[in-house]
Amino acid sequence: MKKAEKIPELIIIADRLKQIRKEKGYNNYEHIAFELGMSRSAYWRLESGENFSLKTLLKICKLLEISLEQFFNEIDVPKVNKKKKKAK
Repeated sequence: MKKAEKIPELIIIADRLKQIRKEKGYNNYEHIAFELGMSRSAYWRLESGENFSLKTLLKICKLLEISLEQFFNEIDVPKVNKKKKKAK
């Protein structure tokens, strides 16, 4: 995969992160980055669909006072169609 390619599911997660941030009153991403102890550019990458760790997501959820269940509640990740093996 090329560096410039984005994984669609990560874009969905990034959009949800941005939505929740705004719902919680953080209209500017720089403010939440400061409270998380992150640089503005590091946080911006999260909302741009870059891959990030579960540890980072947990830290964000704690700050925003939401559970992982609430975070993923409105995310509909497309299911992968598995190829069926041919019977011999």
